[in-house]
Amino acid sequence: MAEKNLAPLSEADGRRLLAEAQKFRAKAYAPYSQYQVGAALLTKSGRIYGGCNIENASYGACICAERVAVARAVADGEREFVALAVVADGPEPGSPCGICRQFMAEFAPRLTLIMANLEGKTRWGSLEQYLPYAFSKDYLEVEEAE
Repeated sequence: MAEKNLAPLSEADGRRLLAEAQKFRAKAYAPYSQYQVGAALLTKSGRIYGGCNIENASYGACICAERVAVARAVADGEREFVALAVVADGPEPGSPCGICRQFMAEFAPRLTLIMANLEGKTRWGSLEQYLPYAFSKDYLEVEEAE
């Protein structure tokens, strides 16, 4: 589990992540809300994993773009994340929901977040800012295997 940002993120890398998130936003399956979201996750290895939101008629089965990106990275063996960009259409930059914040905190509690809307308004921050005191293994009384 990464305990901090693994590398400084340049503005150019941030713009590149936003561009990738925008590409994935176009792939979103959002027939019910019409709210398309794209995400791009940068890993320590330098790879970028994208995701889009996928809705379902049974709303509880929907999955957000951020969790799709993280799940793809984890399934590929990645565990150390540097930054995640999110792009959505709205008056303000799209922000990860609470479930996504908790999901990302499992791997990178201090992940850099870059959020944007289609008009180019952006907001940079850290996951720790948006989810202070995230629930973690520290709250569980579990003995670690040696």
